[in-house]
Amino acid sequence: MNDRKPAASASTGRRARVERATKETTIVVAVNLDGSGRAEVATGVPFLDHMLDQVARHGMLDLSVQAKGDLHIDAHHTVEDVGITLGQAVKQALGDKAGLTRYGHAYVPLDEALSRVVIDFSGRPGLEYHVQFKRALIGEFDVDLVHEFFQGFANHAQVTLHIDNLRGENAHHQCETMFKAFARALRMALERDSRAHGAIPSTKGSL
Repeated sequence: MNDRKPAASASTGRRARVERATKETTIVVAVNLDGSGRAEVATGVPFLDHMLDQVARHGMLDLSVQAKGDLHIDAHHTVEDVGITLGQAVKQALGDKAGLTRYGHAYVPLDEALSRVVIDFSGRPGLEYHVQFKRALIGEFDVDLVHEFFQGFANHAQVTLHIDNLRGENAHHQCETMFKAFARALRMALERDSRAHGAIPSTKGSL
């Protein structure tokens, strides 16, 4: 992708706002990592809006996402670029990661479906994604785009992210358990560790 202009950003405390503009999408994401679960989301992709609302609610983030993309082609660029921009915003909001718990994990069920997510704010981006969906579409949403969202997030938040759907027969349930588990793992990893006394959680002294 070729950006028309550099991303503009601003941050204070554990908050950040990032703007991303390309020939394919224009996206503005604002996060408050110490929020109360509020979400204001409008991406033009209803199922993605639903999943982002889950991320805010279960991750206890205040999250605003406004996106305009080339949906006349398909939702690929919009979903991927929202993941990228969210990753950038979370990274900026964290700053130097002093006092961060760093690691988070969660299992979340929904009826027959069960997913596990493990995250490490390691500074080393990587995604391990092990999901076999039972169908290709959830309504009009292409399930392949779930991988693109998380790949964009992992690369730009600079996290190691493992996502495993352990079981499930309903694709909506599979997807929702992944996003909810991601939110819960994120919440755990982003917590301040009171026993760390502001230290950076790495023997290297930086992340």
